[in-house]
Amino acid sequence: MNTQTHVNSHKQTMAVPNFEVWKNAFVKLLPQHAIKNPVMAIVWLGTVVTGISTILGYTTLIFGLVVTAILFITILFANYAEAVAEARGRGQASSLRAARENLTARRLNSLTDRQATQVAATELHLNDFIEVHAGELVPADGEIVEGFATINESAVTGESAPVLREAGTDRSGVIGGTKVLTDRIVVQVTAESGQSFLDRMIALVEGSNRQKTPNEIALGFLLMVMTITFLIVVISLPFIAKYLHIELDPVVLVALLVCLIPTTIGGLLPAIGIAGMNRALKANVLAKSGKAVEVAGDIDVLLLDKTGTITHGDRQATSFYPLTSVTESELRAAAWVSSLADPTPEGKSIVKLAKEQGLKQQEPEQAEFISFSASTRISGVNLPNGDQIRKGALEAILKFVDGDYSQDLELKARVEQVAKKGATPLVVANQHHVLGVIELSDVIKHGIKERFARLREMGIKTVMVTGDNPLTAAAIAAEAGVDDYIAEAKPEDKLACIRTEQQQGRLVAMVGDGTNDAPALAQADIGLAMNSGTQAAKEAGNMVDLDSDPTKLLAVVEIGKQQLITRGALTTFSLANDVSKYFAILPALFAAAIPQMQVLNVMHLASPNSAILSALIFNAIIIPLLIPIALRGVKFKPSTATQLLRRNMLIYGVGGVVLPFLAIKAIDVVIVQLFGL
Repeated sequence: MNTQTHVNSHKQTMAVPNFEVWKNAFVKLLPQHAIKNPVMAIVWLGTVVTGISTILGYTTLIFGLVVTAILFITILFANYAEAVAEARGRGQASSLRAARENLTARRLNSLTDRQATQVAATELHLNDFIEVHAGELVPADGEIVEGFATINESAVTGESAPVLREAGTDRSGVIGGTKVLTDRIVVQVTAESGQSFLDRMIALVEGSNRQKTPNEIALGFLLMVMTITFLIVVISLPFIAKYLHIELDPVVLVALLVCLIPTTIGGLLPAIGIAGMNRALKANVLAKSGKAVEVAGDIDVLLLDKTGTITHGDRQATSFYPLTSVTESELRAAAWVSSLADPTPEGKSIVKLAKEQGLKQQEPEQAEFISFSASTRISGVNLPNGDQIRKGALEAILKFVDGDYSQDLELKARVEQVAKKGATPLVVANQHHVLGVIELSDVIKHGIKERFARLREMGIKTVMVTGDNPLTAAAIAAEAGVDDYIAEAKPEDKLACIRTEQQQGRLVAMVGDGTNDAPALAQADIGLAMNSGTQAAKEAGNMVDLDSDPTKLLAVVEIGKQQLITRGALTTFSLANDVSKYFAILPALFAAAIPQMQVLNVMHLASPNSAILSALIFNAIIIPLLIPIALRGVKFKPSTATQLLRRNMLIYGVGGVVLPFLAIKAIDVVIVQLFGL
């Protein structure tokens, strides 16, 4: 729903006028733009050579002008493909830029001195403190250091539903340009002017700082080597032709070169790269580089938090299981009092369940509430009468009571009883005595098992990370269909797991939103940070999900996979095209002088000139015909790398050979009928 909202919100800005696209396509004809794409730069240079050769009379006027025009159109179509992809990004950027226009800020001298000064948002600096009231726009990226508020982030995410942001939590980050709807917050600025989240987002979607990915660079190098090879071949042809008493003018040589070099993929390569980032942004994922999108397609291992990703994350207390020596009312009261100050949904559900079951008790006075921490993994309360009530995971509680409960068969049975149902057992203790177990139930997200099955078909291993005990983790892992799990996990366990997998040569992706996730997000090959998370998490990750949906990682992997498959498929198609064009032109040029080449003249084109023109026309028109595929991406079904390769070779390899044969022959027939060549 969020993604669709985001797409719809940008619908008007995405519909960039065709005039602007064509204008940019013509601008890219300038030499400083053309040189950025070596393959198309050769075509650009060839267009100049054919034009000059025609003017100087090295070929017939009509033939020379037609070849020059076709070469010019080929470059223009390639530029158009890139301009269309860039136009989509500019459309998205314009709506983002509107979110921060004419922003002002109420800057505080310090947290203790609340004297405020009204300044322009551009005058704010790192670590400044600003005060934002209900109805005002947040002037800069920052962390809430005081207060809480509901915020409308639709200007950035496209989602109209307000979100809660609160100081001291993992949801304390705010973005410049978003609107505070309720209450008042004090924000500490975390980015200098011009380096904010929106600034980086605008630069990325406009493509102004888009760097080529390693795969793009490698493919570009391959195409350049092929181009140089064919250039050497074409340069040597006049000497062979002279020996065979065949005259080849410069226009024919340039046309032959353009037909042989991989112009199709050369013209579409920039558009494919830009479109990949645009597809990620349509899914409400901000990729900090094209490399991040591409790496997502090569991921081997997905590290997934159980809560919020695999399950709905709203565990609710459903039952109390007291030990034999304890009454249910005693356990209920202890669980209730230990959860009174617990802000988590689980803690609130324990209080609610206790009241629903008839608990009527006054809240204790002068009680010392103990908050949950990742190190102790327990929370609770110290009462004035000396009682120390705690709740938490079994191992943490056993450590707290410092008693020998490890062999207690009843406690073990209660914990296993809850865990085997896929629920989470929360053990309650008072000082040195265990009282019983609370059952917390969660629900597996609908369709998640099928998504994991799709990933498995693509050779991707899924690992569930949870703080639950091994029995609960095993039950949920089996129900969800993950390949492996890490139980009773601490934040540092994620980092250790990522490093272990990477040492074995695997690429790892993970999701995180808290400051404690930052080291693991930075270590992972793909770190998807939640927009609702802390600034540290967003800085550490190389992707940010604007919807703050942990399951988005699965979509990111599919987007990356589609990016790689699209580039591979169109490269295969382009190289296969060259084979057909080879059989179209060379036999037509040399068959008369070398009778043995008649064997290769399978297309039987009318004349050398019609063969050249037919191949050039096909070479030009195939680029705009493939633009929709380059921008949308090649559709694929989850399968192994071998199956994908076989499918692409069949469709784009064989198809890339057959289609030009048919099309070039058809164009040749039309040319002969119209012009009698």
